[in-house]
Amino acid sequence: MTVLELDLSFLFVVAVILIWFMIAYQFVLTCFGYLNYMKSLRERRQVDGMSFDYPSCTILIPAHDEEKVIDRTLEAMRRLEYQPGRLTITVINDGSADRTRDIVLKHAAEDPRVTLFDVPAGEGGRGKSRALNLGVQHVASEMIAIYDADNTPHPDALRYLAAQLLLHGELGAVIGKFRTVNKNVNLLTRFINIETLSFQSMLQAGRWQMHNIATLPGTNFVMWTKLIRELNGWDEQALTEDSELTIRIYERGYKIKFIPYAITEEQEPQSWRVWLRQRTRWVRGNNYVIAKFFRHILRFRNRRLAVDLLYTLSLYYVFFIAILISDLLFLVSVLNLVTMSLPGPYTVVWAMAFILFIFEILLAVSFDGEDRFRNLALILLMYFTYCQFWIYLVVKAFYLDYIKREKRSWDKTVRFEVREEHNS
Repeated sequence: MTVLELDLSFLFVVAVILIWFMIAYQFVLTCFGYLNYMKSLRERRQVDGMSFDYPSCTILIPAHDEEKVIDRTLEAMRRLEYQPGRLTITVINDGSADRTRDIVLKHAAEDPRVTLFDVPAGEGGRGKSRALNLGVQHVASEMIAIYDADNTPHPDALRYLAAQLLLHGELGAVIGKFRTVNKNVNLLTRFINIETLSFQSMLQAGRWQMHNIATLPGTNFVMWTKLIRELNGWDEQALTEDSELTIRIYERGYKIKFIPYAITEEQEPQSWRVWLRQRTRWVRGNNYVIAKFFRHILRFRNRRLAVDLLYTLSLYYVFFIAILISDLLFLVSVLNLVTMSLPGPYTVVWAMAFILFIFEILLAVSFDGEDRFRNLALILLMYFTYCQFWIYLVVKAFYLDYIKREKRSWDKTVRFEVREEHNS
């Protein structure tokens, strides 16, 4: 049987250029992330040597059926090092049907800083943005901090965030780093740990150091109360309310700073089913943000900001196309279906891109002391397994949004009880 040979030289060259562009830019961001890491070490020491008159702060914690985690979360919140008399910890009970409310009231009885806000009957369960919009109406403090119900911030996290907001008037918000509390549970959580650390070292630390741009996460950040009110709160249609709010903050003329030494621990999905549901929500949320702001971004006076936001918002699809073309060409090459009519060391160039991908991820996680040999093996395995699932995610989200036109709805991530050994 004769093997049909296809001349895919042009497609191969396009794939190589696309993959190299993405990986090279990510490598540049990783290098800037390293500079940010070194700068942050000095910055932290400077902040530790300063004294501040901290603004009054209300921590908002949206909580919908969070009995498995809220007790541990509130214990961590009560250990936060913050100026006495300036901190309020408000749990927004978003229509919980479990013991969430009772647990919060127990903490409130023990610590007057802890308060409970019950979302009115019939208004609950409509998503995080809705809960935050209702909760912020009752805030009387100068600053708000947002934490998810599964978060356990380090005792110094909040004061580090607030200090930067005080020191730099151009900032509308300051974000910290999140670490995976259950990273050692199984292969999936190990993958997620590497993914989240490298994302923060590249796309948060690197972008901030390179051109003063960072993206709000869903947790562990502070902002001025007056600013969120000027912006009319969170967009309740956005599944990724953090990305959507980020653009409006920059539009208003403020910046968002990333500081890697303000750390919180959070849970990540422990099953592939939960992970797929969460990441599908993320991609669909990103689709919404792209549709909402695409034309407007092109008119930004700050062209650098416009290009960065366009790249970041389209990252899911850039990565999707690169991986898909890479997989297809790898397959037809193995089957000897490709002839290259253009001269050049394309195979070597492609292999070098893959090696650079591995190296930059390893470098990015080294900032957090995760550059062990075991993680090198995990990164190699990730490319052929974890990364490939993004093809399915992007296709599914595209189908739901643009073909099926399914209504977007909030999907709560499944929680679990944390055992201390998971954080070893």
